[in-house]
Amino acid sequence: MLLLRGCAWVLLVLGLQRAALRVFDRMLALDPGHAFARASRAHLRAQAGERGAAIADLQQLLVQRPADAPTWFNLGFLLEAEGRAAEAEAALRSAVQHDPKLDRAWYGLGLSLLQLGRHEEAIAAFKRNTELQPLSPYGWTQLARALQRHNQPVEAARVVEHLSGFEPQVAEALRRELGTVS
Repeated sequence: MLLLRGCAWVLLVLGLQRAALRVFDRMLALDPGHAFARASRAHLRAQAGERGAAIADLQQLLVQRPADAPTWFNLGFLLEAEGRAAEAEAALRSAVQHDPKLDRAWYGLGLSLLQLGRHEEAIAAFKRNTELQPLSPYGWTQLARALQRHNQPVEAARVVEHLSGFEPQVAEALRRELGTVS
């Protein structure tokens, strides 16, 4: 198994994802419970646009490792990309339950909640994301948008002003998008 894993890494370094995918398939044929092979295959399938197959791999991986927050996040990310917001929300809630400091899971949860029209909960998720990643413009941008959609333009303007302190170009574009004043 170690030889196959090494072979897969070499293929990945060479940019031969399809060949590496075949190696991971072989590893799983030999050992269906091989977590590394399953996670790697899910990643390659997602990259190849095979989201359904990647989702199936992640779900199988979670049977083996039900408390693995990054796997829950990856599943939620793919479900959200597939437009399955309610399922994505459940997966992302599991991710933050298992690792409350997983900032990207809070961000994804906020996006799913926005799709579901649950602005207050989305605002709370984006606030948590910005606490964990205070210098990332993504969470602040989505927080401002969610506040604006939830009829809190003054709060949205405050967020944009805060964002202008470290991402002035992003803040200016967001200011124009939201129609907030400088």
